[in-house]
Amino acid sequence: MELTNKGVKGSQLKNMIIKRLYFNKAMSCAGLSELFDKSIPSIAKAINELMHEGFVVEQGYAPSSGGRRPLMYSVKSSAMHILAIALDQLTARIQMFDLLNNPVADMLTFELKLLNNPEALPTLVDQINGYIVHSGIPKEKIAGIGIGMPGFINITEGINYTYLDAGGQSLTAYLTSKTGIATYIDNDSSLIALAEQKFGIAKSQQEVMVINLGWGIGLGMIVNGKLFRGHNGFAGELSHIPLSEDGSLCECGKRGCLEAEASLLVVARKAIEGIKKGRVTSLKYNGEDHSKLMGDALIEAANNGDQFAIELLSDAGYKIGKALAILIHIMNPAIIVLSGRGAKVAKILTAPIQQALHKYCIPRLAAGTELLVSELGFDAELIGAAVLVMENFDRVVKSKAAKAAKSAAA
Repeated sequence: MELTNKGVKGSQLKNMIIKRLYFNKAMSCAGLSELFDKSIPSIAKAINELMHEGFVVEQGYAPSSGGRRPLMYSVKSSAMHILAIALDQLTARIQMFDLLNNPVADMLTFELKLLNNPEALPTLVDQINGYIVHSGIPKEKIAGIGIGMPGFINITEGINYTYLDAGGQSLTAYLTSKTGIATYIDNDSSLIALAEQKFGIAKSQQEVMVINLGWGIGLGMIVNGKLFRGHNGFAGELSHIPLSEDGSLCECGKRGCLEAEASLLVVARKAIEGIKKGRVTSLKYNGEDHSKLMGDALIEAANNGDQFAIELLSDAGYKIGKALAILIHIMNPAIIVLSGRGAKVAKILTAPIQQALHKYCIPRLAAGTELLVSELGFDAELIGAAVLVMENFDRVVKSKAAKAAKSAAA
């Protein structure tokens, strides 16, 4: 389903305007004219058409800067909606947003184990379609579906080489056909980095490393103001930096990886082991190896002052700091942002991370890097999934125009 079917009539310029207003909140005709290198009359004509079609509204006048105040325009929040999905190894979250990233329906959360689960993909499709029906929002008013997920992802082909096998075909094509809505996928850590850059604490920053603290430990890299993906698109595998030669076995088959030593799943399993050995703690263990429930309980317990939970997270934070020292030596970033699920305990993690940086990082480099805690936190991946849809908003129209021109020339 193409975005031109959503009610945006006419040129690609109008789609470019909607996309820019989504990211910038409000702009004037003059600002859009300069940005797109188009004449002010052509911008004004497109704006008037978008207002008539119900996609753009007047926002009022800009603050005075000494001259005539320009009239500002913004997207109409209810003109379209975005379906955002955040997956981790164990759980799925689905949230419908308007064009101002405000939730317009209750979030759906359900367990979805991705590893070695052939039912994961059909279950996801059923949940997506059920959520759309329950939301009451017509599909023609949904601009697209954005999905963040772990794994090695080819965003060009729409394939996840690690999870959710679609029988050899493109995962995005499969999901688009099953839902009837244009679908886009990307690595969860990459989307978290985009969310932080577009709407979070790293807004408009040029050199940022965003750490996705979750069941694994991911990395999204903003370099020269753009998401850095590396040669094959797989840059940012911070989880698999080796911390030791004889550490725990990682799912990747190597030993001593950061993920195998310091991820929330590992910390949760260490909590279970400690409880079995009689450690004094408010944490409870019912005999089932349900690491996700223990992980969530551990975060809450640590924030409530449980010493055992704080001890476990502090140990993990120190190991994360050791990995960040390597990252700082290689990338020399201006900012490192702690984001994702683990941002809920970032205050506990920050001190041991800084301790490790003092020990392992060259002082001149460490002093030039600011460590920040995300304000988006656990919502960052969902917002990033919405950003993914809008990043592609004008590209579908452009692709259709190119195909039409090629067909006409033939």
